[in-house]
Amino acid sequence: MSEGLSIAVAQFAPGADSAANLGTMGEMAESAVGRGARVVVFPEYSSFFEAEMGAAFVAAAQPLDGAFVRGIASLAARLGIFVVAGLVESTGTDRFSNTLVAVAPSGDVVATYRKLHLYDAFGQTESDWVVKGPIGEPELFDVDGFTVGMQTCYDVRFPEVTRILVDSGAEIVLLPAEWVRGPLKEHHWRTLLTARAIENTIYVAAADHTRLSASAPASSSTRRG
Repeated sequence: MSEGLSIAVAQFAPGADSAANLGTMGEMAESAVGRGARVVVFPEYSSFFEAEMGAAFVAAAQPLDGAFVRGIASLAARLGIFVVAGLVESTGTDRFSNTLVAVAPSGDVVATYRKLHLYDAFGQTESDWVVKGPIGEPELFDVDGFTVGMQTCYDVRFPEVTRILVDSGAEIVLLPAEWVRGPLKEHHWRTLLTARAIENTIYVAAADHTRLSASAPASSSTRRG
């Protein structure tokens, strides 16, 4: 195992233009690499997002070999990094999968994760449009001797999700999110992420949406808690 690993949490506000999202991600990844990042983590729904979930998401959904994943694969290969991002994935039905994709510097997809716990809370029903992810053996991947797993947003409220990843060997968990705003929700975010890291003695790196169109990524060595 290497002595350290630098992970960039690249937070931005994805929109409805997938190509524009990729452009923003490319600029942020370049900045992160310039600061030493080996892994760049982007938010949930990086490929497409609108404030109101509906049929537009299904129409914008792409397969794993679609233009968005090819775009981040090209980015990973060009910069020699691992990229993790949220994809609105097509299912061939009137709903889509809320999917995370991890791409290696080779340009290959090395892991995927489909959201297990859909956000049916605070008056919202993600399950109206999203297919619940299957429960199965976690897809983990190696980065310079560190074993890495993934989970999504609302999943962080359910400790068993992280524990299964850790029991399967994960030392780092990457957590893209679109953390719905609400009273004191930022405290929920910080508390839950910290709890999952401390109780499992692992590293957690989480990326959320921002209010603005883009913001510079924060790159630092991984830390427990």
